[in-house]
Amino acid sequence: MKPVSPKSPSLRALAVAAALTAFAPVATSAAAAELSAQARQQITATVDSNQNALDHAAMEIWKFAELGYQETQSSALLQGQLRDAGFTVTPGIAGEPTAFLASFKNGAGPVIAVLAEYDALPGLSQTLSPVQESAGGNAGHGCGHNLFGAASVHAAIAVKAWMEANNIKGELRVYGTPAEEGGSGKVYMVRDGLFDDVDVSLHWHPGNVNSASQGETMANVSGKFRFYGTASHAAAAPDKGRSALDAVESMNYMVNMMREHIPDRTRIHYAITDGGKAPNVVPAYAESYYYVRHNDPEIVRDVLERVKLAAEGAAMGTGTRVEFEAIGGVYSMLPNEALMHVMDRNLRHVGAITWTPEETALGAEIQKTLKNAPPLSTVGEIQPAIIGGDFGGSTDVSDVSWVTPTVGLSTATFVPGSAGHSWQNVVAAGTSIGLKGAHVAAKTLALTTAELFQSPDTIAAAKAEFEQRRGPNFQYRALLGDRAPALNYRD
Repeated sequence: MKPVSPKSPSLRALAVAAALTAFAPVATSAAAAELSAQARQQITATVDSNQNALDHAAMEIWKFAELGYQETQSSALLQGQLRDAGFTVTPGIAGEPTAFLASFKNGAGPVIAVLAEYDALPGLSQTLSPVQESAGGNAGHGCGHNLFGAASVHAAIAVKAWMEANNIKGELRVYGTPAEEGGSGKVYMVRDGLFDDVDVSLHWHPGNVNSASQGETMANVSGKFRFYGTASHAAAAPDKGRSALDAVESMNYMVNMMREHIPDRTRIHYAITDGGKAPNVVPAYAESYYYVRHNDPEIVRDVLERVKLAAEGAAMGTGTRVEFEAIGGVYSMLPNEALMHVMDRNLRHVGAITWTPEETALGAEIQKTLKNAPPLSTVGEIQPAIIGGDFGGSTDVSDVSWVTPTVGLSTATFVPGSAGHSWQNVVAAGTSIGLKGAHVAAKTLALTTAELFQSPDTIAAAKAEFEQRRGPNFQYRALLGDRAPALNYRD
């Protein structure tokens, strides 16, 4: 296979095959690699003893609700907890002021990374009421990254304590990764080679179910289209004006017509982020923010070029000019079955979530705002671990998965039936419902990480599968090119 670049047609085959290729069960003497009951008890007991600190971090970050590359308080809180636990912390990695790398090294051995996120979403601020009190707001944790960051950090703290107590060799790292929501924070870390010596990376994500399934996500490229026109008095001198908002609306109309004529499963989303300031002034500036997604990165690139042509046509037709700035770009996920089995086994050791009557009552109230919601009892189940399938969304974890074997899990932190990026999720992420899912995630991550430190055969099998899935001559090149981190993309 020739070297792969983002423009190579062979990347399509790799990306699609990544999730669909069936691998035989991995023979790694898995039973012998399992942690002892004593090790499991020691690690989970540490997570339990630090539960107040985990909960504090999660709730404080929920209150901060900081957008991508603006997570100053959230990042500082997590860095402080890691530093207090004895990690060496390096802030500001990869040109991202709110990113960090925390490391604990005890001699030569595997290098295992745990990923932590902590950015919020715009327009989702919400109280803890089970009834929506506003249509939007400044920001909110509708994806539960307040839980993500806190649980990952405390999983690592528990593993470090176990490594010290038992003289376990190797290096444990925590990567504090900002701006997952559209800012592609991890991509810059991957591009800068910060994962090149990592043997395995682990992550988790808040969800509606408990599952260690590994599947395909959607590649995407995002960017902002900025139109420049001529201001004038909208009543007294409309002929003197050239409306940048007209250009945005014309572009959006053409893109919406395009939807019938693009490859199936393509997703295009946009928001008008600046449409002018006053109706009686012809807008001299307007901006729209676009995402293009598909499981195949090449289709993403091709469709984006057509969207750019629509923008140029809109500018020509309205007498304005347009500039485009690429903001983010991520690969589709490369799953790993060998690691999935380890994660699934440890998730089952930990067990699913049990809600109190009060939590059940809150969940029931939230479900009244949903349609066709599954039973609340599903939070107490662990789903079968399945390799392959389509997870639908996008994540910059995907880029990590193309440079090091990577595995993740989901835990039930939201009310069953809730949609991602919703006010309902903000509520759950700010209550004990979300915290219980974070506790399960922290224990599962910690047990899986610890097991891998003692399982060279499993790491070797994961690496062999990783190389087979991505191809022998693969070369990583970021889909967002060589641009610097878009630190002001949420401004």
